[in-house]
Amino acid sequence: MNAPVLVLKDSLKRESGTKVHHGNIQASKAVADIIRTTLGPRSMLKMLLDAGGGIVVTNDGNAILRELDVAHPAAKSMIELSRTQDEEVGDGTTSVIVLAGEMLHVAEAFIEKSYHPTVICRAYNKALEDALAILDKIAMSIDINDRATVLGLVKSCIGTKFTSQFGDLIADLAIDATTTIGVDLGQGLREVDIKKYIKVEKVPGGQLEDSKVLKGVMFNKDVVAPGKMKRKIVNPRIILLDCPLEYKKGENQTNAELVREEDWEVLLKLEEEYIENICVQILKFKPDLVITEKGLSDLACHYFSKAGVSAIRRLRKTDNNRIAKACGAVIVNRPDELQESDVGTGAGLFEVKKIGDDFFAFIVECKEPKACTVLLRGPSKDLLNEVERNLQDAMSVSRNIIKNPKLVPGGGATELTVSATLKQKSATIEGIEKWPYEAAAIAFEAIPRTLAQNCGVNVIRTMTALQGKHANGENAWTGINGNTGAIADMKESKIWDAYNVKAQTFKTAIEAACMLLRIDDIVSGIKKKQAPGAGPSKPTIETEGDADNEQILPD
Repeated sequence: MNAPVLVLKDSLKRESGTKVHHGNIQASKAVADIIRTTLGPRSMLKMLLDAGGGIVVTNDGNAILRELDVAHPAAKSMIELSRTQDEEVGDGTTSVIVLAGEMLHVAEAFIEKSYHPTVICRAYNKALEDALAILDKIAMSIDINDRATVLGLVKSCIGTKFTSQFGDLIADLAIDATTTIGVDLGQGLREVDIKKYIKVEKVPGGQLEDSKVLKGVMFNKDVVAPGKMKRKIVNPRIILLDCPLEYKKGENQTNAELVREEDWEVLLKLEEEYIENICVQILKFKPDLVITEKGLSDLACHYFSKAGVSAIRRLRKTDNNRIAKACGAVIVNRPDELQESDVGTGAGLFEVKKIGDDFFAFIVECKEPKACTVLLRGPSKDLLNEVERNLQDAMSVSRNIIKNPKLVPGGGATELTVSATLKQKSATIEGIEKWPYEAAAIAFEAIPRTLAQNCGVNVIRTMTALQGKHANGENAWTGINGNTGAIADMKESKIWDAYNVKAQTFKTAIEAACMLLRIDDIVSGIKKKQAPGAGPSKPTIETEGDADNEQILPD
């Protein structure tokens, strides 16, 4: 009697797993549908209300999903995908979600036919390997010193963004900034650290065309004593400090008992001498500008202004690092350890300017700066935020090109080539994995299909024509012109994508789809508030009934 019961239990479990799969797939599709319309140059914008009550208008996949408040765990992991993509390569955040959503959608049919998820994942991984091999085949190398080609690539990558209407402006800024801070590591490798060495300063007001990349850095500070210190110095000698130029107070409370009045004078004199001593050590090196991250007392300020030295205090550590990189100075922790080599002489000009209501200090015209500031001007804060997001993407793309100078066709052409080649290959695959493999091939068509939808052309006709052109894996450069919806040669239209971005998109999407397919139960470890005196609660396991009632996205 025991055996049939066991069989019955097993079939119940399988049913439950299928339902959870169904819930996960639905949740992932819901996330993909939210940002599907933001793919391509003719895409829609989304207006988001953020937690602070402000509004964000954007069509950047990652920016939209970041603001979403999602209850379903599978939807949460989809949102993580776009964040990963943004941190890794900075572009393709929308594509990766659309592709992962489609991969799960085509897997749904197999789950219903009782295919085991492991089989589907095996086929998907095989498809991924082959897709990357195809990418290698159709990629073309470029010379990173050929500015026109790199500009064309960065332009086509941010052509889908809101700022594409401002022409080459953003692409130029991005290329200038990333080429400035590139460091050769030898063996043909270049390191470009955008987060550390490029600062984007947004100053509302003025024209967007006034935005520029400074050959140096700027920061929102004024000199300590504006009347007494110079606000403009040509070829300044700069000393950067990381210590306070004021009297050190004791760590814990100190009580000094003074018997005579003269002792009080002695105490004050000691404090003054301590500060004077520090200032003398610094002034020995004849600096024109002293910048410290900590405080600077009135007395030190007096000594500096007497010597004709400008001083700036309480600067952020990150800004200080950038100044060090720009003018060749070394940040010193103790004034008595100062050396001539620590003085920065690489800057051509130090100037304090007033922009709007704030004073900004500029250290510019540097010789070979390894850090820079991008100054963005524009009519409103919202616009500037959007321009900054697009600029970050553009800088990431130009960084990818500097690191790996290879291009693949854009406009859905790469995906169509991959799809056509995988379809042909699926005929040679034996066994049950053949069908999921072919389904993965079809899923790649989601990108060109979405592009066609967002252009407003007849999707079925366009897709049929494109599939015909790509049928034998030929015409790798034929895709959709995102602006007109016409079928065009991507080489002539100069619509390209970085190889890194495409490879990362495929990897992230397929690996995430496999991960979500392998989930067969959602166990909640969140404790419910108990009535006093009740025993410990058991973790709840979702049954098939719950998976369907789950609210995927909050109202």
